[in-house]
Amino acid sequence: MASAPLAPYSDSRIRLTANTDIKKFSYKPMAMKLSEASEILDDRIDEFMMIVQSHYKMDDSAFGNAAQQSTREVVAVGRIASDSPEGKLNTASIVLETSRRTGAGLRVPLKIDKLQHINFFPGQIVALRGINASGEYFTVFDVLAIPLLPLPVSLPSEVEATNEKLDSFGDQPLNYMFAAGPYTTDDNLAFEALNALCEKAAEECVDALILTGPFIDLEHPLIAAGDFDLPELKGLDPDTATLTTLFKHCISRPLTQLASKVPNIYIILIPSVRDAVSKHVSWPQEILPKKELGLPPKQAKVVTNPVAISLNEIMVGLCASDSLYELRREEVVGGRPSESDLLSRLPRYLIEQRHFSPVFPPTARENLPKSGVEENLQIGSMLDTRYLKLGDWWKARPDILITPSVLPGFVKVVESVLVINPGKLSKRRGPGTYAQVSVHPKRLTEEERESKFVGHKVYERARVDIIRI
Repeated sequence: MASAPLAPYSDSRIRLTANTDIKKFSYKPMAMKLSEASEILDDRIDEFMMIVQSHYKMDDSAFGNAAQQSTREVVAVGRIASDSPEGKLNTASIVLETSRRTGAGLRVPLKIDKLQHINFFPGQIVALRGINASGEYFTVFDVLAIPLLPLPVSLPSEVEATNEKLDSFGDQPLNYMFAAGPYTTDDNLAFEALNALCEKAAEECVDALILTGPFIDLEHPLIAAGDFDLPELKGLDPDTATLTTLFKHCISRPLTQLASKVPNIYIILIPSVRDAVSKHVSWPQEILPKKELGLPPKQAKVVTNPVAISLNEIMVGLCASDSLYELRREEVVGGRPSESDLLSRLPRYLIEQRHFSPVFPPTARENLPKSGVEENLQIGSMLDTRYLKLGDWWKARPDILITPSVLPGFVKVVESVLVINPGKLSKRRGPGTYAQVSVHPKRLTEEERESKFVGHKVYERARVDIIRI
């Protein structure tokens, strides 16, 4: 890891932009109509059918209804599902769900014994080549690979301008920290891990501290019980204090102190459906109320869950939901998997499906890791199906994908995407981990200077450390 600068920089070294339409996330939750939800699910199948048709240059006649009896081999595009709402998906219970346009919304059992390997999970959109000769099941001969989104690119002139700005500050690489909640252990509300992280960020003079919720965790035993003592603060009346008051003291205060020590820093906050101070109860989730929570007015930036942002030319995708755990819990793998490494296979699903949370229906609450309150189940995904499209990736794969999970922290390069699971900053009974990322500038070759666009190749110029707090 590069040495920290002797003092904070005079100005921010990064240009922060949002690649997500933040305003669309301010929808009214808990107002879902079944007809609208059904239409969204259908549209996703139809969109993938067009993507497959365009990529493989197929005629309309190549596609067919998997649920309809026919002696003709067809390509069927649909959603993987289970024939039973109870229990885990397995090779005997797999069905293909069609859209209303391609198969009248019918489900058909899949016979997959001719495949050498399978990697399926509920909600996965697949393109299958096969035949339904009996009318009872669809025999699958082949699984067509879903084409990937392109990698992000920039104009050479933009990269050169960024490099010129960075060079004016010296030769230090850009320095980012990524951490995910919870930020305190189950037995107290001292938020020691968050305070330690802020001190470390101040020492390192990091360019950006990116935090995903939960911040004030609804599943924390003391919060769930409502039985805790507020800190002794001048002018604080315990009788009128709220969870917003707790956030201001435990979260905003150390972040404000960090902002005063490192004025050029960006502090980016992504909410979680487990955040007690978020009024938005479903995913996709709107921003936290920045002013109400007393966050630093200049340095703090509140964004949606999920979100795609750009730090200079680098596109970063972030989501507070634990999609990796759900994928691991719900996937069914058979034969020799095409990707034997679990920690590469799970993020590959996200990349192939072009979505931050592709499992549908989401994992049942009773199958999630135990909540901090023994008698309570975890809150779960809280999906609002009408707005699942807000979880879609935009026109390109991210350079960096941040996927916080209860799985051990890891770093992988998957399909040229730098995938980082920073782990949780606080475990239930002890300290957790965070990720520190150093990124060197993109130095252009003569050939790249003459080209129309240049790829970012962040995985070639970044160093990532998973660090115990």
